[in-house]
Amino acid sequence: MTIMNDETREFVAMHRNEDVRELALKAKRVEGLDLPLALDQIAGWQIARKKLPQWASCEGIVYPPHISMEQCSSQFTAQYKSEIAQTLLAPAATVRARVSDSGESDNQTTKSEPQLSDSAESVMQTAKSAFQLSDSPESDTLVARSSMVDLTGGFGVDFSYLARGFSQATYVERQRHLCDLAEHNMAALGLDQARIVCGDGVEYLRQMGPVDFIYLDPARRDEHGSRTYAIEDCTPNVFELRDLLLAKSQYTLVKLSPMLDWRKAVADFDGAVREVHIVATGNECKELLLVLGQQVHEEPSAPCVFCVNDNQRIDYDSASYTQGLRIGGKPLPEAKNYLYEPNASIMKAGCFDLVEERFGVTQVGPSSHLFVSATPVADFPGRGFAIEAIGGMNKKDIKRLLNGTKQANIAVRNFPLTAPQLRKKLKLADGGPVYLFGTTMQGCDHVLLRTSKI
Repeated sequence: MTIMNDETREFVAMHRNEDVRELALKAKRVEGLDLPLALDQIAGWQIARKKLPQWASCEGIVYPPHISMEQCSSQFTAQYKSEIAQTLLAPAATVRARVSDSGESDNQTTKSEPQLSDSAESVMQTAKSAFQLSDSPESDTLVARSSMVDLTGGFGVDFSYLARGFSQATYVERQRHLCDLAEHNMAALGLDQARIVCGDGVEYLRQMGPVDFIYLDPARRDEHGSRTYAIEDCTPNVFELRDLLLAKSQYTLVKLSPMLDWRKAVADFDGAVREVHIVATGNECKELLLVLGQQVHEEPSAPCVFCVNDNQRIDYDSASYTQGLRIGGKPLPEAKNYLYEPNASIMKAGCFDLVEERFGVTQVGPSSHLFVSATPVADFPGRGFAIEAIGGMNKKDIKRLLNGTKQANIAVRNFPLTAPQLRKKLKLADGGPVYLFGTTMQGCDHVLLRTSKI
């Protein structure tokens, strides 16, 4: 790793808020200045300021080239992984003690984080309150004499947050320059328990002793650099390591592509998956996380599924909602006053019958993934709209629905036209306070719903 000299460090500090492209063209060549390195640091810090604010506030962090910064985990997703590890390993008494010491109640909720069940959600919320990472990277060591290994270290963002909850934390990475970068940055972050190992993660796994927790983020590119999504096409192939991971750790957290079918992934791991976490931020699915662990009972148990979208979190036992696609068991309400669109993590989970049950709403039709209710629903995990009018696709209904409207936000769910096609047909500009949904109701009727956001 190239260490910044004084000239380069001063240049970065002076120009970190400026446009990198303009700097590359206009910056004066000063003796001792490593301009390419300086530009990488400025670009890296500018990304980190939004994506990794705790890292950006830490002096001494050295950032990798631009592509690594774009691909690394965000602070939100990295912290969430840390919450998972802490919840899995912390004894219930420890959780209660930490909550008691902080003056918080086990049942405390916020408007954006409803207490949705007495199952795994309450455990996750309790752990979140008890172990929330502070703005100080030196704080929050959780479990005394506990150990973890990250077998696919990379830039080290996930490792840096996971490591804070362990007294021993090992980072394993094949690429020497990333190891050098991690060694420097973990020291800058005050993670004295971090141990950096340059080597192959699979070989390290085979030779190491048992640990409490293992983390893997398999590379999702093949030897030609093309993107891959299937687990067996990633490096390493976690399916092949299943038994070894179960033998070497109490729990293993595997980060996978959000493109995968989580039900198939669970089935392919043949009873080893304890939890499924579908993580979204900004209503965009970012990660699919699987927790692997030894089977507690003789009969395989279905994993608990966590749907996370920023502060919206719900959980459910997947055994009770194996399909999530029941339609027709609940008739539409006579008064359709409110429309609800689930967030991205629930869409990915497919737990639509669960949403019906927990929030008292009704699916509008097969595969539409929209819900209606007669009364407003507090804390629905997604977007809510007040329905102003419902009509068909005939000219009379369209004229009544639009009522002189010239622009609208248009979305379609299970509809014969795409959103651009519908916009063109209706001759509407984009934007404004009107939200127009094209969908299919029970009975296979194609309808338009004119709504306003609530």
